[in-house]
Amino acid sequence: MEKRPNILLITTDQQHFTALGTVNPKIRTPNLDRLCAMGTRFERAYCPAPTCTPSRASIITGLYPSQHGAWTIGCKLPEEVPTLGAALSQAGYVTGLIGKAHFQPLAGESLERQPVLRDLDFWRGFHGPFYGFDHIELCRNHADEAHAGQHYAAWMEDNGFAEWKEYFQPLAGEASAHAPAMARNAPYWAREQRAWDLPEEMHYTSWIGERSLAFIDRAQAAEQPFFLWTSFPDPHPPYAVPEPWASMYDAAEMEPGRLVPGEHDRNPPHFAMTQEAEPDFAAWHQPHEAHGCASHLYPEEALKKDMAVYYGMMSFLDREVGRILDRLEEAGIAEETLIVFTTDHGHFLGQHGLVAKGPFHYEDMLRVPFIACWPGQVPAGRVSEALQSLVDLAPSFLDAAGLGAPGAMQGISQLPVWRGEAERARDFVLCENRHNPVMPHVTSYVDARYKISVYREGDFGEIFDLRDDPGEVRNLWDDPAHDGLRRDLLHRMIQAMLASEPMKSPRVAQA
Repeated sequence: MEKRPNILLITTDQQHFTALGTVNPKIRTPNLDRLCAMGTRFERAYCPAPTCTPSRASIITGLYPSQHGAWTIGCKLPEEVPTLGAALSQAGYVTGLIGKAHFQPLAGESLERQPVLRDLDFWRGFHGPFYGFDHIELCRNHADEAHAGQHYAAWMEDNGFAEWKEYFQPLAGEASAHAPAMARNAPYWAREQRAWDLPEEMHYTSWIGERSLAFIDRAQAAEQPFFLWTSFPDPHPPYAVPEPWASMYDAAEMEPGRLVPGEHDRNPPHFAMTQEAEPDFAAWHQPHEAHGCASHLYPEEALKKDMAVYYGMMSFLDREVGRILDRLEEAGIAEETLIVFTTDHGHFLGQHGLVAKGPFHYEDMLRVPFIACWPGQVPAGRVSEALQSLVDLAPSFLDAAGLGAPGAMQGISQLPVWRGEAERARDFVLCENRHNPVMPHVTSYVDARYKISVYREGDFGEIFDLRDDPGEVRNLWDDPAHDGLRRDLLHRMIQAMLASEPMKSPRVAQA
């Protein structure tokens, strides 16, 4: 029997697809560039949903959010849904998740809510199983957010950093002498001082790198193949990071995206509303606020500073990626390890007049960086335009392990494409956004050239020609000259949805 590979999934959170040094000379990510040189970079990879929980749940289930149940953030992935980790664990893999999970909400029956997050004795004694992972070490916060806790906080305390709470936004009755001040009259993620005085060695990025190395070492000692998800919470806002990363980039040299005058005139109404000082999105908040349904007017000077810190966050975690790659080589298992690097969804840095995220299915939001590396198996230094979806990760990893994917999974194995044995495995991707049950409720179909987005309500939508209009500034939905194209794309989209239906059990007889 052919030796089963180790599987290492490395993810960031909310990374723009251009935030890689190999495609963007303004950012320095030497270790991710090294990974590109060792493997194949895919330029047309997409998330199945542009928010954290549904996309991350799709990664471990091989299902779209409308099927696995965690259809948006604030929902919980049901524990009974079969997962990738469980299948690999049953096959003899040691499975682990280090870093951000976000399969559960900050309220309700959840291990990712207060006061459970701060019950550090519980976390010291609980390392799994959790959604198929035998071993977990979790953190739930981004930067200085108040919901810091879990294994990360226990690790800080156990390493003598008893005053860690002072570096995060306070809960009731707590002090936060070292948490960056929140900017006035600005989005929740804006910080007046972007340099965070949390010691660099106590930052969760350093912690995730260290704990990932420890997991790999344990798996080696046990002489078992491993599946490890190393899950970095950055560069997701808030924009705050320790030095030297906070000042690594000069804000004056940053070039944010910009709104093209008149581009939202052809778009659904919520696009133009983002350019108002006080837009009325009340009808969209049923019952909870929807990310991005607010004013996106933001000073360019502040955006440039945020962008510089965003790049600094990437360079920081790139260092830890380098440590992990070095350990694989030192242990002599680099050639036995399939590595995939990606993110859960994209990010806006001024493109189309937008910041952060929201129900705006531009490439900036749906398209993700994606690298596959397996020395001797995946071609080195190659760039491919074959369509990829994060929903394909589970079946692809199971294929690599020699197990095959169950029929209930909607993703398809990309392993032949990663290996260079097939030009493509799919002709389309689907991206769902169920952020609120009424609006915004939108699904996009993307193929090699076009993207069409259809809303649950209203007679509007979007069609973009990604070949002739890569900046997506000309919406063709209402253009009479493209009525035939709209009909054709709607037909293709329906067929894609039908083709993606999960077949949970095989047909074994005529009746």
